[in-house]
Amino acid sequence: MPETTTDSYKGRQNHIRTLDLPAIEVFENIYSDRDYNIHLDFPEFTAICPKTGLPDFGTVTIDYTPDKYCLELKSLKEYFLAYRNLGIFHENVVNRITDDILLAADMRRAEVKVIYGARGGIVTTVSRSYER
Repeated sequence: MPETTTDSYKGRQNHIRTLDLPAIEVFENIYSDRDYNIHLDFPEFTAICPKTGLPDFGTVTIDYTPDKYCLELKSLKEYFLAYRNLGIFHENVVNRITDDILLAADMRRAEVKVIYGARGGIVTTVSRSYER
């Protein structure tokens, strides 16, 4: 019986949830008594397509309302750079980033969105929202 597309991907992404990536540092939010929004764009995100081995280019956008802590940007950039040689599906990138920023900063609200450049004539946008 020929291999199906589903079978060819089976188990290829099982390691993503436990993958060791650089820590995202935080700093104290001295205005934690107020609701305000922080918007971050990282237009130089790259990861590897696990099917083709070719780079995927995208823009990561993070919108969040901090609570006790804010994301520290230098460590966030180093965290994003760790994806450069990682074979990972678009959907898994967004879910892993969201999990990691929530773990680091336990924010009140967050949305992570990645818009990937055209591949085969298709622009892919994946997003995930969280609200406490």
